[in-house]
Amino acid sequence: MAAHDDTTIEITPQVLLKAYACGIFPMAESADDPALYWIEPQKRGIIPLDAVHVPRRLRKTCRSGHYEVRINQDFNGVIDGCAASRPGRRSTWINPSIRQLYGALFRQGHCHTVETYLNGRLVGGLYGVSLGSAFFGESMFSTERDASKIALVYLVARLVHGRFTLLDTQFVTEHLRQFGTLELDKAAFLAELEPAMNAKADFLALPETTTAEAVLAIIADANRSTGAVQGDSVED
Repeated sequence: MAAHDDTTIEITPQVLLKAYACGIFPMAESADDPALYWIEPQKRGIIPLDAVHVPRRLRKTCRSGHYEVRINQDFNGVIDGCAASRPGRRSTWINPSIRQLYGALFRQGHCHTVETYLNGRLVGGLYGVSLGSAFFGESMFSTERDASKIALVYLVARLVHGRFTLLDTQFVTEHLRQFGTLELDKAAFLAELEPAMNAKADFLALPETTTAEAVLAIIADANRSTGAVQGDSVED
């Protein structure tokens, strides 16, 4: 469900956090559209943090040390990357209002970035909102192969280590499906969201210097706790 924002109501960072706690988030029609719309999907994507699939080739790329991963170092760079046009997509929904709101949440410690660097240059990453023990993924980008996927792997390990219970992807895409993303109906998602809002988690608990091998071990250990297996059949 999408509803046009009532322009008589100011959307503040506090209003935005309350919306997330209710399972609602804002979007714009395009980067040039000043209006925001509240989105409440009837189907919602989540990545179960105890059943994450990391394809074998991606695990190999993680271990190679080809990319460096940093946390919360370049919010504007990540937003710019997520908003940039690229083949098959002329523009995105990230308009000035989105930049302002999530920038404010970043300064307050509720919005976080995971950034992937190649030779010191930002080449991929993601950003999202942390609230309770839920992380709401907003957008990701990549200008080099696997750069956004590496960021997602590091995000998952950080959430597991920080005792998060819910990773919301908003929608299910083929890009995300390979990691084990599930689609829940609205009622099932809200049933997952409510306890997550009443629990505490720490996005910064995992040291930024954690090695790729340790990151993969955190994910593997979480999978073993529920009997999930890291299959090797899915390649990307």
